[in-house]
Amino acid sequence: MEQNTTKKRMPKTLIAIIVAAVLVIGGSAAAFALITGSPKAQYFQAEKNTIEFLTDSVKERYQPEMDWREHSMENPTENAVELSAEYNGPPSSGMGMGPEQILNNSTIAFTSQVDQDNHQMNADLQMNFAGIEINDIGMYLDSDKARLQLPFLDEALQITDENLGPLLQDADPSLSEIKIDFEAIFNQMEGTLPEEDREYIADEYLSMIYSELPDDAFTEEQEKVTVQEQSIDTTKITLNLSEQQLKALITTVLEKMKNDDDLKEIIEEQIRMQQYGVFASDSLPNDMENDVTAAMDDFDQSIDDAISGLEDYQIPEGLTSTIWVQDNLIVKREFSTSLAPAEETLTTLTISGNQLLTNEEQNLSYEFTADDDSTVTVDANLSNKENQLEDSITIAADGIELSYNGSSQLQDGTREFERVFSFSSPDPNGSGSLNWSGEATYENDQKRADHTLAVDMPDLPQEFVSLNIKNDAKTINEVTQPDDSNVKQLGDMSAQEVETYFQTEFAQQFQQWFMGMMGAPGGNMNNF
Repeated sequence: MEQNTTKKRMPKTLIAIIVAAVLVIGGSAAAFALITGSPKAQYFQAEKNTIEFLTDSVKERYQPEMDWREHSMENPTENAVELSAEYNGPPSSGMGMGPEQILNNSTIAFTSQVDQDNHQMNADLQMNFAGIEINDIGMYLDSDKARLQLPFLDEALQITDENLGPLLQDADPSLSEIKIDFEAIFNQMEGTLPEEDREYIADEYLSMIYSELPDDAFTEEQEKVTVQEQSIDTTKITLNLSEQQLKALITTVLEKMKNDDDLKEIIEEQIRMQQYGVFASDSLPNDMENDVTAAMDDFDQSIDDAISGLEDYQIPEGLTSTIWVQDNLIVKREFSTSLAPAEETLTTLTISGNQLLTNEEQNLSYEFTADDDSTVTVDANLSNKENQLEDSITIAADGIELSYNGSSQLQDGTREFERVFSFSSPDPNGSGSLNWSGEATYENDQKRADHTLAVDMPDLPQEFVSLNIKNDAKTINEVTQPDDSNVKQLGDMSAQEVETYFQTEFAQQFQQWFMGMMGAPGGNMNNF
C-alpha cells in the first residue's frame, strides 16, 4: 500500500501512551527479572543491575548531601540562608544610587525551622536594601493554623484552616462547602509518590509486563564489540517483538489501566495534591472539582482512543531492542521502532549508545534520533577517585549545546567544588555560562555552606553580577512556637470585617511604618 507522504500531527495522548508502553516494555520491567539462565531473564537482570549500579554510583558520589537531606526529613532542623550580591560592571554615572551601591550593600537573610514529622514550620525574613532595613517578617504554619507577623503591625495575624474555608465562602458564595487543609502543604513538601502506591504499580504492571513478554522474543549470542576503543567479549541479547505482539502487549496494559480503579485513585489523588494541595481533597471548589473530573475523563478517553486507534496504527517492524552485556552490566545498546497513524508517513525512533561503568568511572555516550533529521546526543564522563569528582556532561541538538563541567574534592566532611553550566547556539550572542563555586561541610547533625554564583555573557564584563549564598543548618529539638500574647484572629471576623480591617488599621499602620522607614517627618528609623 502506498503511504501518504503528508505528515499529520499525531494525537498527543496516543503518542504518550504508546511511547510510554514501548519504553516500559524496553526496560522498566527489569525490576522483576528472575535470576535464571534464560535470555529473557538475563536481559532484564542486566537492565536491573545497570540501573542499580548507576543509582548506587550517584549515592556514593553525593553521600553527605543525601544523608543530610534524609536527616532533615526525619528530624527538626533550622536552616539559615543569607543572600548578598556583588556588582562588577561599569560604575553608574548619574545622580543617586547606582546598581553597584544598591547590590553591594544589600542582604536578605531567611531562617526557617521545619519539623516534617510533626507538621510544623517557622520562618523569619530580614532584609537590608542599601541601608534600609526591613526586619521581623515572620510566618508560622502547622497542620491547623497559619500565622503572619509583619514589622508594621502591632499584632500577628492568624487563621486556622477550619476557619479559612468559611471566610472564603463568606467573601465568595460560589466557594460552597470549601475546606482548607494546611496539613496537605507538608505532604506536598515530601514530593514523592507514597511507597504503597509505588509498590502497587510495580506489582500490578511491571511484573505483569515481564510475565506477558514471550520467552521466544529473546535471543542470545556471544559477540566481541568495541566500546570506547576497548574490545570487549559480551553476551548479545536481542528482544524482538512483531507488530502483532507489540500491539497485543500494549493493549493488555491499556485494558488493565482502563479498568483499574486503584490506579485511577492514585492518579486522581496526585492531581488533587499537586494542583490543589492546600484544599481538602474531599471538598474542592466546584470549578476545581470539575477540573479534576475533566482530567480523569481525559485519562479514560485517551486510553479508549489509544485502544481503538492501535488496531490501525502502523508499527510494521515491531520493536527491536538489543543490549550487549559484560559482567551483568550493559555496555552497549540499540533500540528502534517505526510507528505512525494509518495512512501517514512512519516516524522512526532509534536509540544507540554505549557505556563503560566501573566503580571509579562512568562514561556514557548516547544518540536519540527521530527520522534521521532530529538527533539529540548525550555524552557523560563521570569520575570518582579518592573522593575527587571530575564530571563532564554534554547534551547537543540542532547546533544548540548544553554542558556541565564540574570538579570537587571531599575531605573530612568538607566538599570544595567548581561547577560550570554552559549554553551555546549558532547565534553569536546565544551563549553564556553559570559559574557555581564554593564549599559545604557536613557534620552529622549540621551543615555549613558558602556558594557563589556568577553569570558570564558575551559583551558583558566577566562575572558581571555574582550572588553569594551563605547557608548554615543544624538539628534542633523542636520548632520554636509563636508568641500567643498578641494575635488577631481573622477567623473570628466576617469577610466584611476583614476587608474593613485591611482598609483601615492595616493600611494606616503600614503607611506610618513606611514613612518612618523612609525617614519622612514624624517617622523614627530606630523603631525599625
